[in-house]
Amino acid sequence: MHFVGVDLHKHSISLCVMIQDSQGRRVLDRKRMHCQDTEKIAEYFQSLGPFQVVVEATACYEWFFQLLEPMADRLVLAHPKRLRVIAESAKKTDKLDAQTLAEFLTLDMIPEAWRPTPRVREHRTLVRLRRRTSKRITAVKNSIRWVLAAYNADIKSPFSQRGRQYLAQAPLSEADRFQVELLLEELDQFTERLKRINQKLTEFAEQAPAREREARAVLSSIPGVGPVTIDVVLSELGDPRRFRSARKATAFAGLAPGIRESAGRAKQLGITKEGPAILRWALVQVSWRVINQTTRWRTIYERLKKRCGAKKAIVAVARRLWCVMIAMLRSGQAYRLAI
Repeated sequence: MHFVGVDLHKHSISLCVMIQDSQGRRVLDRKRMHCQDTEKIAEYFQSLGPFQVVVEATACYEWFFQLLEPMADRLVLAHPKRLRVIAESAKKTDKLDAQTLAEFLTLDMIPEAWRPTPRVREHRTLVRLRRRTSKRITAVKNSIRWVLAAYNADIKSPFSQRGRQYLAQAPLSEADRFQVELLLEELDQFTERLKRINQKLTEFAEQAPAREREARAVLSSIPGVGPVTIDVVLSELGDPRRFRSARKATAFAGLAPGIRESAGRAKQLGITKEGPAILRWALVQVSWRVINQTTRWRTIYERLKKRCGAKKAIVAVARRLWCVMIAMLRSGQAYRLAI
């Protein structure tokens, strides 16, 4: 069996092929190839015979996995943060990184990352695109309001129908008038784009398999949880069964508090903020809604607020709500309202 460590980049890959036999573990071959030479890459791996391959979970690994999937005995996706030996190495080169990956694969010590399914990847693409578009709309609106504020002419709703009429008559300089007109054009473009994205996500949900439809129904039973939150949770979470405990799910969401301990003294830090930022954003937003709609969550929030303040309290609520969501998705049970 050949063990291949791959250091994958946008334009090139570095390979290290190792074998372990009676003579011990040794390097058989090293190679560097361009990513565009897919036929050459496939031919090289076919020439190895039985092999296992490991690559770090980067933004561009999927094409490589799809290329080797039909011929590899085992494909391993390495978790880059857990494989700290590479990140913290004093000597870090593509050649050494590939060899380190191959050695860890030979010893079966690779910390594996979860590989999203094709549907989850498509879902993430659409959901993150919607988030970027929404943020762009907010940025354009803020730019227009800053222009109005410079003339002491900002109003409460400058983007409604009456607000647009007000903008057309606002006393602006020629340059600022030109700027606002361009910003309004950009606002209309992004607003139309957001409608198209929402329509695409609606069609995507209608084509969901049975398990996903059940998950959507379970999450929608929580007060304050709507389609946007459901899309974010399902696209970023993928399979809830991949987490063995609520603690691991919390760590994935970046909502777990950090800790620093030395000489028997421990200090609580803020949340780690690891994992997808869009998931934390969605959980905090839905937490604000749920504390205003249910007595139980409002009571939890008020109790935490007295102890640690409003910001930390809402994050703590988001963490608890996330654990509830995970438990519901694993069991398939709808939310039970507690008064």
